Amino acid sequence: MNSSDLKKGFIMVIRIDELSDVPIYLQIRNQIVMGISGGELAAGEQLPTVRALAMEIGINTMTVSKAYQLLKTEGYIMTDRKNGARVRTQIQKKGSISEANKTELRRIVSEARISGVEKAEIIALVDEYYGRQAELSEAQNESAEAKRG
Repeated sequence: MNSSDLKKGFIMVIRIDELSDVPIYLQIRNQIVMGISGGELAAGEQLPTVRALAMEIGINTMTVSKAYQLLKTEGYIMTDRKNGARVRTQIQKKGSISEANKTELRRIVSEARISGVEKAEIIALVDEYYGRQAELSEAQNESAEAKRG
């Protein structure tokens, strides 16, 4: 497991599980998405360069590049040669869950059900995660407004 605490302003830690079945580029992508949702990464925040993140984590630059390209395609970040990668200031809110995410959620719920986890516990976790993300985003917005005003 490695971590990254790179550019000034980039305080999120990226952890790679080398034993995971999830490809490393998806681990990076997933953690950045969770960082955006959770308020660890602010709108407009500069991400580390591909080379810097790859060196810090100890992986190939093409792996980081693939993660950044996926994030860009999905609309979470924007990139340009001069300024590198930044979290988008406006992320399109689709208001629906993708088919891939529905499939993943179904797998998680199925595994929990087989393991004897109660439906109420799953719902409580969703409420906790969703609520925590909303609270962090709200606090981040208030902080940004205070700086402007």
